[in-house]
Amino acid sequence: MSFDRKKTTQFDWPLFALVVLVTAIGVLNLYSTSHTVPLVKGSSPYIKQMYWIVIGLFVMIVAASVDYHIIVRYGYVIYGLSLLCLMIVFLNGKIAHGSQRWLTLWIFSFQPSELAKLTVIVVLAKFISEKKISDTFGIRDLAIPFFLVLTPFVFVVTQPDLGTAMFLWLIFFSIVLFIGVRKKTFLTLAIIGAACVPAGWFFLKDYQRQRIMTFLNPERDPLGSGYHIIQSMIAIGSGGLRGKGLMQGTQTQLKFLPEQQTDFVFSVFAEEWGFVGVVILLTLFLMMILWGVKIARQSRDMSGMIVAYGVTAYIFWGVFINIGMVIGVFPVVGIPLPFFSYGGSSMVVLMMGIGLLMNVSMRRFMLQP
Repeated sequence: MSFDRKKTTQFDWPLFALVVLVTAIGVLNLYSTSHTVPLVKGSSPYIKQMYWIVIGLFVMIVAASVDYHIIVRYGYVIYGLSLLCLMIVFLNGKIAHGSQRWLTLWIFSFQPSELAKLTVIVVLAKFISEKKISDTFGIRDLAIPFFLVLTPFVFVVTQPDLGTAMFLWLIFFSIVLFIGVRKKTFLTLAIIGAACVPAGWFFLKDYQRQRIMTFLNPERDPLGSGYHIIQSMIAIGSGGLRGKGLMQGTQTQLKFLPEQQTDFVFSVFAEEWGFVGVVILLTLFLMMILWGVKIARQSRDMSGMIVAYGVTAYIFWGVFINIGMVIGVFPVVGIPLPFFSYGGSSMVVLMMGIGLLMNVSMRRFMLQP
């Protein structure tokens, strides 16, 4: 077997380097939150996270190796399998923390709702590229894509996982706006969206309403529902310019800060690395997002452009919402910080998304099959 040097030169090394650097910082941050936890059979979160990163890197390489045209070609099949997983979770999923989100396979569990984020991108790429919608969207053009997103949305929101369910719509509207939408259509969607906001209040569960009320006024219940966000803002503010140092954050090490390894992992980082560290981390995320937009714009076809932009929107909204949550700009909705928050499903799916980005990048100079 001969070594194909061309594939090595086409590999997107800058994107790979950004991902490895951010995940490495994320593992170091997780180590700070869990280094005092007794290590029993590799149970410490930062050890488990490294396992997931290794698996994710393998999945990334596989996703980058299979021509994305083939992946998009089977978009409806992939979408159907994703819906099947969501249906199984709905009927017989593992219940944890009051939510039925996990599907157990042998020795591990994963969240099909995370995978749904990518499958929505792939199925939209297939539909839009086949219909050759290359100008702007009208109401009729959006009908089928709308229902392609609505179906997984219904499954996810009943788990209940409102944050991930709304995330699907953010990806959908990001793709729509990237391609373009007619002014009349945009106004119609804006009116419908505005009408749905107050109506949606009555469909929320009590704890979801509580989160929104806490977002509007955290001090209304500082020892109860407002405790998380108040402690998060204290941790971020106490980091100052240069931070308190690795494993020196008082809010983190004294366990005042809740959900340190998942929702509020950014608060840990901000407390220990300060404003300087936050700027560096946000710069790395910005470089990753801009690189993804560059790949989308350089794509040779509509399907590649949608896949690349969809994955980039996936990363952007994850960063934007998670950081907005922990600084009190958005309600706490359980959206993980990409490549940082502890979690196997999120990490592997994100790596798969990066693999798709690389896939489009590596084939931008090739002719379509």
